[in-house]
Amino acid sequence: MKNILLGITGSIAAYKAADLANRLTKAGHSVHVVMTRAAAEFITPLTLQTLTKHKVYTDMFEPVAYEDVRHISLAKQADLCLIAPATANIIGKIAAGVADDMLSTVVMAVKAPVLICPAMNAAMYENPVTQANIKRLSGFGYHFVEPKEALLACGDMGKGALADLADILAAVNELLEA
Repeated sequence: MKNILLGITGSIAAYKAADLANRLTKAGHSVHVVMTRAAAEFITPLTLQTLTKHKVYTDMFEPVAYEDVRHISLAKQADLCLIAPATANIIGKIAAGVADDMLSTVVMAVKAPVLICPAMNAAMYENPVTQANIKRLSGFGYHFVEPKEALLACGDMGKGALADLADILAAVNELLEA
């Protein structure tokens, strides 16, 4: 059993994270979810908590009844950090070293491999700034599963849809076995 930290950001593809968390849990992994506030607008923390059997973290400053610094302890226990879906916003934050919410702070502290699965409008994905951020993070050793080309939620056709879950799970297994 591996500890997987699943970061979920505010993309319409957040609903797919429930299936991803469920599959990872059923595969025997311990899945700990950190959601951005925007992600919680698309899917509730209760859904992820029910599927993973673990508390879902959304707020860095919630009162705690334990003696640890939660963003650090989550980062230390992770065998893999998976961000799916990953918006242009979280990719940019990580590339710039910005740690201003629970997810970005945990990612800055994690020493395990980080697998990022972008999901956004095709124009946002193709934007030179987003591509530069992806290249920068790849240079630092972050891993990516590219989005697929599909009819996007906005009605555009293009590359930006979250990769198929089978492809994400294959990348997870590859990194866990490395």
